Amino acid sequence: MGFEEPTPIQAQAIPIGLAGKDMIGQAQTGTGKTTAFGVPLLEKIEVGKAVQGLVIAPTRELAVQVAEELNRIGAVKGIRTLPIYGGQDINRQIRGLKKKPEIIAATPGRLIDHIERKTIRLQDTKMIVLDEADEMLNMGFIEDIERILSETPKTRQTLLFSATMPKRIQSLAERFMVEPELVKVKAKEMTVTNIEQHFIELQERQKFDVLCSLLDIQSPDLAIVFGRTKKRVDEVVEGLIKRGYSAEGIHGDIPQGKRDQVIRRFKEQTIDIMVATDVAARGLDISGVTHVYNFDIPQDPESYVHRIGRTGRAGKKGYAVTFVSPREVDHLRIIENVTKKKMVKNPIPSTTDVLAGNQQATINKIQKTVEENQFAEYKRIAETLLEETDSVTLLASALKLLTKEPDATPVRLTAVEPLRSKKPKGDRSGGGGRRRSGDRGGRGYDRNRGGGNGGGGERRSRNRNRNRD
Repeated sequence: MGFEEPTPIQAQAIPIGLAGKDMIGQAQTGTGKTTAFGVPLLEKIEVGKAVQGLVIAPTRELAVQVAEELNRIGAVKGIRTLPIYGGQDINRQIRGLKKKPEIIAATPGRLIDHIERKTIRLQDTKMIVLDEADEMLNMGFIEDIERILSETPKTRQTLLFSATMPKRIQSLAERFMVEPELVKVKAKEMTVTNIEQHFIELQERQKFDVLCSLLDIQSPDLAIVFGRTKKRVDEVVEGLIKRGYSAEGIHGDIPQGKRDQVIRRFKEQTIDIMVATDVAARGLDISGVTHVYNFDIPQDPESYVHRIGRTGRAGKKGYAVTFVSPREVDHLRIIENVTKKKMVKNPIPSTTDVLAGNQQATINKIQKTVEENQFAEYKRIAETLLEETDSVTLLASALKLLTKEPDATPVRLTAVEPLRSKKPKGDRSGGGGRRRSGDRGGRGYDRNRGGGNGGGGERRSRNRNRNRD
C-alpha cells in the first residue's frame, strides 16, 4: 500500500494489539490510528464469519473513513467492513448485514438500534475498538458505549483511543478493560509539527474580503474553511460562489447524501474549497488538503488541533491561518499555550499583494501550458498576431486578460459574537461534556433514532422522545 515505516502510534500499538492485550492509545487524529488498530484487528479475523470485529466511532464521517481504510487493508484477505450509522436507511444496512461482514464500523446510536432489532449480534466479537473516546464522551454517548460493551464477550480484546484522558474515560477503561497498556504519542510527534500556523488580527467585517485575498494570493490546491455556525457556512459559501470561487459547504443540517456528494467532489477536486462547521474537523481523511482557514476561531484547543490536522498529513507540509478579532486574542493565547506552538502574526494583505498573487498564478498557468506542450492549435494565430504587434506587447496584453482582478462584489455576512477567553478545563467528565454553540448538529447528530433518512446525524439522549439538534 506504499507504507515505508510506521508512525509512532503504529510502532507502539501494533505489537501490543497482535499480542492480544488490551490497550489505551492517547493520540490525536492524523497520527495513523486506523492502521494502528486495523492491522491487529484484521490479523485476528476469520473470513466468512460475521461480526468478529467492532469499531465504534463518534461520527458518521469517521465510521465511513474507518470502514474504507479497513476495506483497503483487508482486501488481500477478503475481509469486509460495513459502516453502520444514523442518517442512512436502516433497511439498506440490514441488507448489508445479511452478507455477513466480518467487521462493523458503527456510531453508537445506530448500533444499539441494530442490537435491539437483533440484526447485529456481538456474541462472537473478538476485538472492540473505541475510536476518539473523548469525543464520544463530549457528545453524550458514554452510556451507550457502556451498554454495547456489556453485550460483548468478556474474553474480547479492547483497544481504546482518545486524544485526552478525562476521568470518565479512565473509569470506563477500569470497568471494561483488563490491565490495559498505555501508549502515548508525545505532542512533538504529532502531525501539527508539519503545519505552518499563522493568524491575522482583524475586524469581523473584514474577514470575508481577507479570505478572498488569501485565496487569490496563495492559490491553494484544496482548502477547508471552518466557520462556527451553520448559517455562517451557508453565507460564506454563497459569497465565495458570488465572487467566482468553486466552493461548497457541509454542516449538520445538510442531508447525509448531499454531504457525501460534497466530500466526494472535494476529494476528486471538482471543487477546491470546502466550507464546514466542526463536522469536518474529525474523521475526514482527505489527502491533498494544502490550506486550512479558520474563518472563526475554534472554541477550544482540541478543536483547533483537529481542524488544522486536516492538512499536513502523511508527512506533507500544510498551512493554517486563523482569523482573530481584537477581543479574541486572549483566546488565541490559550490555544497557543495548550498546543505549545506560537502562531506567526501576518498583516492583512493589500490589494497590491492580491494583484501580485493573481499575476503569479497566471504566469504559472502559462508556464505549465508551455511545459505540457498544449498550444499547437494556437500557434498559427500567434504567428499572425506577431506580424502586427511586437511580442512583449502581445504577451503583456494576454497576461492582463488572464489575470484575475481583485473582486469588490459586496458580500454581507451575519456577524457572530467574538469568543470570550476562558481557561481550558482539564476534565469534562461531568454530565456529558461541553456544549457547543451554533452547530449542535455540526458533528452529525440524528434527530431520530429510527431508520429514517434524517440529515442531522446521530445523537442519543436519556429522554428518547426529546429531539435535540
